[in-house]
Amino acid sequence: MVASNISSTQNPLIKQMAELSAKARERHRQGLFVVEGLREATMALSAGYQPEAILYDPGCTKDEDLVGLQSLAPAAVWRRVTTPVFEKIAYRSGVPNVVAMLRARPLDLNNITLPQKRSPLVLVLESVEKPGNLGAILRTADAAGTDAVILCDPTTDWHNPNVIRASLGSVFVVSVAAASSQEVYAWLQRQAVRILVTHLEASQPHYLADLCAGSAIVMGAEATGISEFWLKVAHQRIIIPMQGRVDSLNVSASAAVLLFEAQRQRALVG
Repeated sequence: MVASNISSTQNPLIKQMAELSAKARERHRQGLFVVEGLREATMALSAGYQPEAILYDPGCTKDEDLVGLQSLAPAAVWRRVTTPVFEKIAYRSGVPNVVAMLRARPLDLNNITLPQKRSPLVLVLESVEKPGNLGAILRTADAAGTDAVILCDPTTDWHNPNVIRASLGSVFVVSVAAASSQEVYAWLQRQAVRILVTHLEASQPHYLADLCAGSAIVMGAEATGISEFWLKVAHQRIIIPMQGRVDSLNVSASAAVLLFEAQRQRALVG
C-alpha cells in the first residue's frame, strides 16, 4: 500500500468528504458518499462498492489494522492524515478507524431479487425519516433475515452517514431501495406478496396474522402513521397490542417485534 500524507483541513479531498457527509444534495450530485469504520467499510467493499479514497490516522490506526481492507481495495487511493484532519471528517477519532469515500450505485427496486424457494419477507417504510431509526431498523432486518427494506417517498437517503453508523454497516448487506408508494405497490404486486399494514383501527393482533406466506409489512412513522394510499391497498391491517399506558412503540422497536414474529412463525412450520 502506498499512501501519501494530508496535513491540512483545507485540503480539497478533506473539504469534499466533509461536504459529502453533511449534504445529501452533494451525495446525489456527485454520486459519492462517505462511510466511516473498519467494519462498515469492509462490509461495503465486500458488497462490491467501489472506493475512491480511504483515509486513516496512523497515530491510531496501524498498518496491521488495515490488512483486511487492503485486500478488498488494493487499487484504492490511500491517504495518511494527521489527527486534526481526521477529527474533521470522522465521528470516532482516537481509535483504530478509517473514513472511505465510495462510489454510490442505484438502489433501484428492479435490482432486488427475492428468493424463489421460500416465501419472501419485505419491510416497507413510509415517512420514516430519522436516520438513527432507519439504521436501527436495518440492523434488525439483517438479524431477522428480511429479504428487502424499501423506503417510500424518502426524505432521508440510505447513504446518510447516520444511517450507515446506526446500521453497523448492514445497509450494505440488506437489499434496500427507494421509490414512490405507487412504484413500490406495483412492484409488490408483481412479486405476488400480501401487503400488511400497521394500524390502530380495525386491526388484528400481529401474532394472529399469517406471516408465513410471502409478506410485505408496511410501517409508518409514529407521528404520522400509514397514509390512506396504503390503507386502501392493504390485504390486512395488523397491530402490536399494548399492555401499558402508551399506545405505540418507536418504529424501530415495532419493526423488531414484527420481523421476529414472522421468523418465529416460519421456524415453527419449517
